[in-house]
Amino acid sequence: MTGVKAKLEGMGRPASVRPPPPPQIELLLVDQRARRFAQERARRTYEALVEAAAAAFMKDGYDATGTPDIAAGAGVSVGTFYRYFDDKKQAFLEVCRRNLAVGYRRILEQLTPERFVGKARHATIEEAIAILLEHVAAYPRMHRVFVEMSLRDEDVARLRRAFDDASRARLTALCERIATRAAVPDPEATAWVIYTAAVECASAVAGLHGPPTIEVERARAALSRVIERALFDG
Repeated sequence: MTGVKAKLEGMGRPASVRPPPPPQIELLLVDQRARRFAQERARRTYEALVEAAAAAFMKDGYDATGTPDIAAGAGVSVGTFYRYFDDKKQAFLEVCRRNLAVGYRRILEQLTPERFVGKARHATIEEAIAILLEHVAAYPRMHRVFVEMSLRDEDVARLRRAFDDASRARLTALCERIATRAAVPDPEATAWVIYTAAVECASAVAGLHGPPTIEVERARAALSRVIERALFDG
């Protein structure tokens, strides 16, 4: 028995068991603040504020958005806003955390080792890249604001690093499971390159670096082939 299937079955755990995520990702994927609300009305108000904040930041950016804008969008007073958030940055962080968590769940949590057995690996990689490109393209303004803020605010930078580290760690674990050491002698470095290339490509295709000079389908196909060759040595 050869290839990925043999590698999976030769490990000490079944192929159907997902590699455990890094401990910190469990906290990142859940809104810790929402758990405090015992009353349904309070929870609904909180959710309305988060949704209003997301809409405001996507429309006007971070600097031009004020707490009155968020409160008005949620249909509550500014005083009510401050019952749930200390300031607009706290609301911004929650909006960004949710967006990152959605992307992590849609893409990385679906990349299990058994999906890379045989010919399925090509379709799996293409599907993951398609979802990534779609996710970034759906909220290009929000993605741009998040990246800009991460360069000038340590709290936003910390959130970005946490998701980047968790994502790369999961990809590293995946590379260790699905690729031979002959094809991928350094899983951690390979995961870092794949992750960085995929995120940058998605950003470029979404127009974050200016109008894209290549069609989405061509970019998706090329990126998928590059990743497949990097993992399986052609």
